[in-house]
Order: sequence, then C-alpha cells, then structure tokens
Amino acid sequence: MSNISVAVLGAGMVGVATALALQKKGFQVTLLDRRAPGEETSYGNAGVIARSSLMPFNNPALFGNLPTLLKNQSASFRYRPQFLLHNLGWATKFLLHARASMFRETTTALDSLIRLSMTEHAQLLRASGSAHRMRDNGYLMAYRQAAALGGAALARERMAHFGVSTEVLERDHIRQLEPALNPIFERALWIKDSWSVDNPGAVVKAYAELFRKQGGQILQARLKTLEPLAGSRWRVVGDAGGAVEADRIVVALGPWSRNFMATLGVHVPMAYERGYHMHFAPPAACNISRPIYDTAGAYVMTPMEQGLRVSSGVELTDLDAPPNPLQLDLAEAAARQAIDMGARLEPTPWLGRRPTLPDSRPIIGAMPGKRNLWLAFGHQHIGFSTGPGTGAILAALMNGETAPVDAAPFRAERFLKA
Repeated sequence: MSNISVAVLGAGMVGVATALALQKKGFQVTLLDRRAPGEETSYGNAGVIARSSLMPFNNPALFGNLPTLLKNQSASFRYRPQFLLHNLGWATKFLLHARASMFRETTTALDSLIRLSMTEHAQLLRASGSAHRMRDNGYLMAYRQAAALGGAALARERMAHFGVSTEVLERDHIRQLEPALNPIFERALWIKDSWSVDNPGAVVKAYAELFRKQGGQILQARLKTLEPLAGSRWRVVGDAGGAVEADRIVVALGPWSRNFMATLGVHVPMAYERGYHMHFAPPAACNISRPIYDTAGAYVMTPMEQGLRVSSGVELTDLDAPPNPLQLDLAEAAARQAIDMGARLEPTPWLGRRPTLPDSRPIIGAMPGKRNLWLAFGHQHIGFSTGPGTGAILAALMNGETAPVDAAPFRAERFLKA
C-alpha cells in the first residue's frame, strides 16, 4: 500500500468516485466537503447515465437557435443579462466551441468518458449494494410534433457515429412503453444505451459509504483555501481554522471550484447552468418507468424514490443569485399536459448549479505550475454520469499510469496557465 496521502475536496459524484479510484490505487485518501456526500449538485438531477449525453449545448445548431434564445423567453434556456455582461469572455469562447470542428472533438471526448463511466458505475453499483436502484430500460426524447424529430438530426447522426442504440417510436408504441402518458407525443426517440437510477443522492452516499468501509476518511468542513508546504505538500484550510495536510490535492468542488481556485490566483472560465426540480405524487396507475424528456416542454421527468421528479431547463446566472422558479413553473404546466402528476411534495423547489467550461468538457488532470495539485471539475449537467470515469482517469494519471482513455481533451492547459 502507498503511503502517499491525498485530500479530495468535494463530495459530489465526481469527488466520491475519484476518492474511490485513488483508494483502489493504494493512496491514503481523505474526502472533505462542507456537507455530507451527495447533498449538493449531485442530489438534484434526472438520474440518467446515458451515452446520448455526448451532445453539448454548444453544438452547430446553436447558431441558428441563437436569435430565439437571446429573447430570453424560452422555457429551455434563460439568462440573467448582468451575468452575460460580466462573463463575455466565457460566452464568446462558448460560442466559438460550437463550431463543427470543436463540436466533433468534444463529442469524441465525451463519448469516451461516458463509456468508461458506465463501466465504472456498473462496478460501483454492485460493490456498494446499490444495483437495485438502476434501471436499464433507456429513456425517451419525446416530440409533440412529428416534424420536430427532424430537429434532432445532428444528435442522431452523432449517436449513430458512436454506435449509440436508438429507435424512433410512433405514437402507439410510445403508449405501449409508457401507458400513463397522455397521447400528446407523435414521435419519440428511444435512447436504449441509457441507464437511470431512482435516487442519485442515495447512490452517491452509498459510494461514499463504500469508500469509508474500505478505510477512507470523510470530513465535513467549510473549505477556505490551500497553503503550500515544504516538499510540495499542501494544507487545506477551513474557515473555522481547522486544517488537513496531504501530499496531493484534488479539487472536485463542482460549481464552487471557480471561487476556490481564485484564492490561489487562478482564474477559471466557468459559468453555471442553474436548474430546478420538484417532486410530485402521481396516482399509482399514472407513473412512468423511465426518464422522459419532453423536448417542447423543456423538462425531464423521472420516476424517483421520492416521487415523480420534474427538472427544469437551463438558467445562466450567478452562483448565488436569488432563486427564480419561472422555468420550473413552466415545466410543471407542460408536464401536466403529459401526465397526471398529482400534488407537489415539497414547499420549495430544489436548486442546483452545473459548472460549465467554454468547450463543455471537464478539466481532468494536473494544475499547470502547481505541483501535486490536481483538478476534476467542469462537468456541466452530466457530472453524475461521468464522475466514475473522471475518477478512473485521474487516479491513473496521479499514479503515473496511462489513462484508460485519451486524457488530452480534458487537460487543464486548455484554459488554465501556470
């Protein structure tokens, strides 16, 4: 066993999966976060582990949709004007990475990361006793107008290129798969190479408990910054004065990574795809068996342990901007056209933030110019899907091995300098 100590900062799916992968390599790992594992960004998502997630928001179709999106009236996309004004550099780079050449590079990278992650997820679900939470019946991209399926031509071409199994469904077949749905969808694209879970937060907690049972240490502390020590070691400093020392550090703080890295003088070009969700209590006979994305209604509904979860579209705004439930209200109204959802189960919506870099790829690798500082953040809205693959890549690199997939597209040097 190695005597090299590693502190992993962040206990979402990415941080927990990275801690497990490092532990498997023999490192002595401590996992730190301000809250218990799985209680921040990784809690609130559609629970989908899908190969189709290789499609980034900034793809070549974005240019044609831009005039509509900039009106700021869409249920799928909203933005706070002040945020874009303060982040014009990020927005410009985000648009530039929607060009065809950059898009192809991103989809190739994300496909490899997702495929690796699915393999790692399967192992972790079994090892953590969570396999019962996983469904392998895919998910549906549903279209209210048959012609709207043509708008998915680019996504279908990319999925076909990478061998993602899909099937176009007519109205009757949709009803056969999901009889609880009202017959408002004329077509659907069944993404067969997709899994989903019934409680993402519980899955992260189960992975964290596996890490703890295998000798890992989990500490709850509000993290402030890092201090370099002699011998290229680090001290993690908390705002209450507590500190943890380690030979190596992994920053996996999701949307909070930008502010944390700023304490080290490092600017991270990160934006936040804010999203909301609410659980509902449909009648027993009115539930669905897999996630469904209503492309016109701009929401995803997923059967969860807590109820039927409806997740909203994207809102670009500041990290700690006040909540704006408009998109979720629009999503709920649209979803009620599709299914009998019953009553809301929580008094207020859940709010989460997805950390997005200009090319829609995460940073996975060493921080330039800062020895023994490693990074794993920027997974936009697919961190739950891609966390285990991220951990496998980073653990290999930190152990001096060749990564299981090409790690070059995720290198920190894309945006960060020494």
